[in-house]
Amino acid sequence: MKDEKFYKPSKDIIKSANVKNYEKYRQDAIIDLEGFWEDAAKELDWYKKWNTVLDDSKAPFFKWFKGSKTNIVLNAIDRHIKTKGKKVAIIYEDEKGRSRKITYSELNDEVCKFANVLETLGIKKGDRVVTYMPNIPEQAIAMLGCAKSGVIHSVVYAGFSHEALRKRINESGAKLIVFADGSYRKGKEINLQEIAEEALKKAPSVKKAIVVNNLEKKPKLNDKRELIWDELMEKASNKAETVKMDSTDPLFILYTSGTTGEPKGVVHDHGGYQVGISRTLKWVFDIKDNDIYWCTADPGWITGHSYIIYGPLILGTTTLMYEGAPIYPTPDIWWKIIDKYKVTVFYTAPTAVRLFMGLGDKHIKKHKLTSLRLLGSVGEPINPSAWKWYYEFIGKKKCPIMDTWWQTETGMFMITPVPTMDLKPGSAGKPFAGIQAFIVDENEPHEILRPEEKGLLVIDTPWPAMLTTLYNSPKRYIEKYWKDIPGYYLTGDYAMQDLDGYFWIEGRSDDVIKIAGHRIGSAEVENALVSHKDVAEAAVIGVADELRGEVILAYVLLKKGVNGSPKLKDELKQHVRNEFGPIAVIKDIEFKDKLPKTRSGKIMRRVLRAWSKGEDPGDLSTLQD
Repeated sequence: MKDEKFYKPSKDIIKSANVKNYEKYRQDAIIDLEGFWEDAAKELDWYKKWNTVLDDSKAPFFKWFKGSKTNIVLNAIDRHIKTKGKKVAIIYEDEKGRSRKITYSELNDEVCKFANVLETLGIKKGDRVVTYMPNIPEQAIAMLGCAKSGVIHSVVYAGFSHEALRKRINESGAKLIVFADGSYRKGKEINLQEIAEEALKKAPSVKKAIVVNNLEKKPKLNDKRELIWDELMEKASNKAETVKMDSTDPLFILYTSGTTGEPKGVVHDHGGYQVGISRTLKWVFDIKDNDIYWCTADPGWITGHSYIIYGPLILGTTTLMYEGAPIYPTPDIWWKIIDKYKVTVFYTAPTAVRLFMGLGDKHIKKHKLTSLRLLGSVGEPINPSAWKWYYEFIGKKKCPIMDTWWQTETGMFMITPVPTMDLKPGSAGKPFAGIQAFIVDENEPHEILRPEEKGLLVIDTPWPAMLTTLYNSPKRYIEKYWKDIPGYYLTGDYAMQDLDGYFWIEGRSDDVIKIAGHRIGSAEVENALVSHKDVAEAAVIGVADELRGEVILAYVLLKKGVNGSPKLKDELKQHVRNEFGPIAVIKDIEFKDKLPKTRSGKIMRRVLRAWSKGEDPGDLSTLQD
């Protein structure tokens, strides 16, 4: 992953940057952490100022801006109405060519309407609402309407299956689900309503369900709890008060895969979260008032929360939402959109970059792309060759690439360049100002390693956008992130720091697989396999894939009397798709008589990884067999 050549920013980039003395800010933040984040908080509006910037008396349950009153909608919409009411907040387009432009005033009207719909349905402050929609404006409106009302939203990615959706509904105890009737993907109509209704069959907490009409036909109501979005919104008033929240009140729960079979409900709050995402977006992507900003992620992931919806709107910029695949209906659809809307900041995943690399540059040459001034990368490490291709063919050798490392749990960029920084292809740069990160030995006593030694990436300082807990699981929160290496937040990633202080992320240290930047827990996939009638036991690992970063290799023990066959392999792959969703891409399934286990019954995945690479598995003395 190492590439020692520096790519230096142009004089124009340096001259126009929002932050010109960035290294000084980084050093100042080490000396005065609270002062640094307090300055960031002062750029936002508050109903009541804080008494304490950071309360660490009950660490690791840190409380930021304690005593203050706020609401993220106060900063994302309310404060812009007088000054930016006519400015476009959201540009939407899909692969069928349907498009919309929504101004800040229009967005405010829709958010107020949905807040009133929630009140009409008896949804109150602190209740949970699950949304299950593609990348459409109604997704943003539902999230903002919940936040405005003090209701906790939990967005579920629309690529998840009914079983994964049901699990997240029940984990959160949601009273309401808002789902789209469907979506268009690569010319196909995906029936999301059918998936949602299957999930609702075993979701007793849900009292009402709202169906958003996204397909080009009127949805049929098949459950007595279902209501039509358009009908509810048409009757609702466009006036509503924004609920004053404590800074530490929860804003949303976002479920992320873990090493157990149960997803973790990561909780973020109103106050600290808005401070962290607004400062990082403003500084890292150098957001200007005239920017057209496009992040190609989905609101179902943290990137969509922080840097499609909340972050850009807090900064009063125009954010673009595209519903569709990267190369459909034509391989140059993304470049058409960039030229059509004069996109200035473009933020995507290495998986997409590698996809376009494979297609060559002929589709890119049809388009100018001259509006672009900054590029970004997110979701997984970007290899140097993809970085250079991105820089040369998309950025025309003039757009710095902001390769950002962060997590669902962190809420905001943690290790990242800024536009004025010298760049190394493949490196995520240095910790953002206010963040101290180290590489430690994975073996006790977990000493800090020297440069160029690989180890576990840990964070030494609290930060405002950090997760506050795991929903209904405070003990699990401590055990997962804080217990193994006391005094540090354990990221779960391997990394290395070079002699220049640049960090190189090298992948997960736990049993989480990252497919195209999407985190998938091995245990969830194993549970899906074992739920098949013919499977006795299963273990899965991530293996390298040139396009997606990683894909799944499964080792399966069949029940007595069942024979493995290519037909059964295909059936099991489809079964996992049905149980988990299409993002669980299985490269292959190997049928085995036994799995490598310790005497306590733990599957030794390092042995499986060695098998997959044809390598020596090392010490096997602890194995049962």
